[in-house]
Amino acid sequence: MKINFQSGILSFLFCAAITFTTIFLWGCDTPGNFVPPNLNDEQEALFQLLGSTAPEAVDQQFAIVNQIAVNMYSGDDTDNLILFLTDYVDKHPENPYNSYWLLMTAMAYEKQNSIEAAAYFYKKILNFYPDLTVQGKSIYQTCLEKLITAPITPEEKVKYYSMFISLFPKNEDIAKYYFMLARAYEETGEWKLSIQTYSTFLSYKEASNIQIPGIPNAYSYAKKLVSFNNSPKDWTLESLDDLVNRIKKNLTTGNAQGVEQYRAKVNFFAMSWPQDATDDGQEVDFTMKEYMNKKRIRCAETIDKSSNSTEAYLRTWGWENGMTIWYLYFRKVNFPADPDIHGQWEWAGIYYGEKL
Repeated sequence: MKINFQSGILSFLFCAAITFTTIFLWGCDTPGNFVPPNLNDEQEALFQLLGSTAPEAVDQQFAIVNQIAVNMYSGDDTDNLILFLTDYVDKHPENPYNSYWLLMTAMAYEKQNSIEAAAYFYKKILNFYPDLTVQGKSIYQTCLEKLITAPITPEEKVKYYSMFISLFPKNEDIAKYYFMLARAYEETGEWKLSIQTYSTFLSYKEASNIQIPGIPNAYSYAKKLVSFNNSPKDWTLESLDDLVNRIKKNLTTGNAQGVEQYRAKVNFFAMSWPQDATDDGQEVDFTMKEYMNKKRIRCAETIDKSSNSTEAYLRTWGWENGMTIWYLYFRKVNFPADPDIHGQWEWAGIYYGEKL
């Protein structure tokens, strides 16, 4: 069902401009409807008109109820607006516009900063009421957009992002919704579904330009995760000391092929210290042979003192092609999708020059 409005927009939803050319007042009250006290003349007339309108005249009732609600909302009378609309829906359970009235109720709660109460009504609409279209936009879409920004559980995020994607697959922001669904799957520990959903996100041509507040370089994040998942991951070792010692042995004996064996085959970076390791442009694809030239590379006896429980640095020197000093960067693998790999160590990159 579509609700088409004319001019007179007060807010996103409260936008109906309803003109009553003639209002006949019969002096009757409004049986069955909640009527707030201390009404002004216009509201009193509208409530009397509502009371004299047959319940089956749903379109006439809609026009009257909507104007009453618009007046209450614009006058910041949200308490009475909430009471009026919820009472009306309770007493008219078959009214075809009930999802609209409950949406207005939710937005009244939002105006009061009662976010949890608003979320309750958004969920109620999605669970129990049919969708309506208001000025070309689905009420379900509005409810879902509100819920996914509310303080809800990761499981609810999965539910509502999935629902949004299912109902509105042509939405211009659909790639972003796939990314956020993948993040929600991460939060719930459903790693297989998370990786699959990140892969779907990456399939959209606009994915590389997606900007998501609070998530720098969403495209790079998804790409690295999917690439790592699809790789053999055979360069990781359980022990940092073991990994460092194996690399040192091959460096000091000039064994470029042996060094290459332990270099990460995806997401490996090489950069100078001020650069950002999250920048896709810093990923490299080279072989150690190009820089060793059969030379024996010298290494520090121990890892750098700035190393910690998840990251480590090893100073090396004697490299070819300009920058003779490299710090090898090691990190603990954070990949719960594969328990056998999660927590192991990898040689993930190179920093050129002396450590800043």
